[in-house]
Amino acid sequence: MGAIYRREIGAFFTSSIAYVFLAVFYLAAGYFFFGSSLAMSTTDMSNLFTSLFFIVTILIPVLTMRLFSEEKKQKTEQGLLTAPVSIGGIVMGKYLAALTLYTIGLAIIFVYALILSFFGAVAWGIVISNILALFLLGAAFIAVTLFISSLTENQVVAAVVGMIVLLALALIFLPKYLKAGITTIPEFLEVRFDRTTKQIISFLFLLGYMLTYLPTVLYSGALAFNQIFHLDQLFGITTYQSIAILCVAIGVIGSIYAIFGGLKAVAVSDTVNGVGLLIGGLLIPILSICILGNGSFLAGIQDFITNVPAEKFNAVNPANALPPMIPWPVLFLGMLFNNLFYWCTNQSIIQRTLAAKNLAQAQRGAVFTAFLKLLDPFFITICGLLAYRFFGDGLANSDLAYPSLITTVVPNWLLGIIAAVLFGAILSSFNSALNSCVTLYTLDFHRPLFNQTASDSHLVSVGKRVGTGLAIVSICVAPFVSNAPSGLYDFLQECFGFYSMPILAIVLVGFYTKRVPACAPKITLVVHVILYSISKFLPLNVHYLYVLSVLFPVDLALMLLIGKFKPRATDFILEDSKAVDLTPWKYVKPAALTCFILMLCVYALFSPIGLAR
Repeated sequence: MGAIYRREIGAFFTSSIAYVFLAVFYLAAGYFFFGSSLAMSTTDMSNLFTSLFFIVTILIPVLTMRLFSEEKKQKTEQGLLTAPVSIGGIVMGKYLAALTLYTIGLAIIFVYALILSFFGAVAWGIVISNILALFLLGAAFIAVTLFISSLTENQVVAAVVGMIVLLALALIFLPKYLKAGITTIPEFLEVRFDRTTKQIISFLFLLGYMLTYLPTVLYSGALAFNQIFHLDQLFGITTYQSIAILCVAIGVIGSIYAIFGGLKAVAVSDTVNGVGLLIGGLLIPILSICILGNGSFLAGIQDFITNVPAEKFNAVNPANALPPMIPWPVLFLGMLFNNLFYWCTNQSIIQRTLAAKNLAQAQRGAVFTAFLKLLDPFFITICGLLAYRFFGDGLANSDLAYPSLITTVVPNWLLGIIAAVLFGAILSSFNSALNSCVTLYTLDFHRPLFNQTASDSHLVSVGKRVGTGLAIVSICVAPFVSNAPSGLYDFLQECFGFYSMPILAIVLVGFYTKRVPACAPKITLVVHVILYSISKFLPLNVHYLYVLSVLFPVDLALMLLIGKFKPRATDFILEDSKAVDLTPWKYVKPAALTCFILMLCVYALFSPIGLAR
């Protein structure tokens, strides 16, 4: 390990990485130290530590991106692995080298505290505890990004992939999926493990869609429409009854479209609805700001920024925050893992990319979606803050914020158009998920179990009946989502937690190991469900994403341990099915880097160095 450590330390300083890392870190730290302490004539360093959180987030992937990726690129990993050093020693040597360089950078904060001590009293206890917190945070980030570096031989990809999940889809997951020539995620698991694994995962997806995702989509749509058109007051019924009726109406219309239109119809409607949603989504905050400014957009912005408390603009919530807030540490742990599952292994999302003509087309779609995701704060976050400006804490339910804002700022003549756009977005989500369910059942259950010689036309007929049944169950469940204690989003994510982490772990282990046997995913699924269920009954006053942050590494470790002590007889090799052209999009890496930079700008805007100061 010592030899590896010295080798990596030398490599850092013989290349430009150490000098760039330290220069940028010192420059950024010095800038924030001057602005938050010296210029303000205060010994309080809290703003400096808050700002350094973002600096650490940006720089650590740059520090670790080469540690394994460069070995792969230069084809030196085999020599390293055959050296008289254990794999654990190699990993620890590289890890400690990166941690040492990070500690050298962090030491400057102690120097700044000493400088301040000449001008006044410094709260050394707070300073040292914050330095320790930054050290532990950096140590955790280095561990995560070191693992990411081992997944690819490209340094830029290694830096980007840890922060933008959709780019992980484009750069990592899609090439594997398309190489295998699969139509569903469970189909890949059959290729890698066995049919039983495929059917278990397919069943979990179906159960999750039917009892969680589809009902949540229906309920959210019904809630919005009832708030916009006040159907409960119009017909003299209770809110619950109105929502139940709307769930039935939306479910019936969406089912007809998805069942009889198929994936092509879903894709066309998604495109049309997407354009409408972009226009309508931007129109809501624009109208709201103009109303605040009495017709003047600039005056409205001034009013908005002045009258909404600065802390409302801060995306960095306390580490002990509870739902519906997201604690900042889980952005790089549980939330990251959860998003990887949703965007990279979730059938309703992935099926769009699996239908691409080639890898380049699929990557363009994924990267373009990543760019669109950067608009989310301006569609969602800003609208939530505007709702607070209009209503304060007067809303009975946070889920009512957006529809209440619509009814307040949208003129009556435009309300129908906005409602149509909103209805299209709801149908889009419902249709795609229902279509995914039908695909999973027909290909993963009906054909292999009940009719192996079934024609495509027969599967279409079966799929229509199954889709109808799934839609009915979802419609019946939807009204009960109103009992979710912390809002729709958290309800959905907590339900996903029963199977999201083991599925992600199974897919990743399937990609990057050769000897993990078919029994490993089955054991991991059972253990995860038991542990996650236990966590729901224990008096744990922690965010559910912290639970997922712990369980995901446990799932990975369990599968790897099983592979070590009970390996499969032969190595698994992912064969190229020749289903599509696997030539990557030539601009995928520059586009990914651009998206990464823009993402940093968005996070900076909603932080203590931006609007939250």
